[in-house]
Amino acid sequence: MGDHKEQPVRVGAAVRRRRRALELTLAVVAERSGLSVPFLSQVENDRARPSRTSLEKVADALRTTAVELLAAADPAASVDVVRAEPVDEGDFDPRTRALVRGHHQLHASEFTGDHDAGREFRHRNDELMYVADGAVEIEAEGRAYRLGRGDTLYLTGGVRHRWRATVPDTRVIVVAVAEHIEAVQDRSR
Repeated sequence: MGDHKEQPVRVGAAVRRRRRALELTLAVVAERSGLSVPFLSQVENDRARPSRTSLEKVADALRTTAVELLAAADPAASVDVVRAEPVDEGDFDPRTRALVRGHHQLHASEFTGDHDAGREFRHRNDELMYVADGAVEIEAEGRAYRLGRGDTLYLTGGVRHRWRATVPDTRVIVVAVAEHIEAVQDRSR
C-alpha cells in the first residue's frame, strides 16, 4: 500500500499548451490533423482519450511528436506517499531527499545539513523555500535574506540565488514548478 506505480497520463493539458504556444486555434489543428474540433476540445479537456493514431495526427499538426506530448503530459489523478528515510543518530552529513517522485508539475526536495553556499541557482519557473528547522541565509537579486524556522521565501522564475545553512541540522524544503512546465506570463503587469 502506498507504493509508487506508473499512472496513466492526461495528455490534454500538454496538447493545449503546445497549441497555444504555437498560437493555433482548435480549427487549425483540426484541419491539419483531419480530426474534428469537438473531439480535439474533448482531448484538451481530458474528456476523451486519443488513440495512438489520433495522438500522432495531433502531434504532427502541432509540429511535435506523440512522445514529446506524452512526456509533457500530466499524470492522471494519483496519490503517492514518500516515507521519511531513517537517519542514524549523530549523522550530520548534508542530505537531499526528493519529496515527490515521477514526472509532475511540481518538484519538492528536502535539504538537510549544510549546503554548498557557492553554488548559484537559476530556475526557469517559480519556487518556494521553506525553513522547516534551523536557519539559512539566501542571497537573491543582490540582497541577503536571513530566514529562520517557519519562514518562507518565494522566488519567481529566472531569479539567480544561492543559499547556505547558518545553523547545524538545518532542514529546508524547496518546492518548484517543474522545468518542463511553460511559465505563463501575467499580462496585467
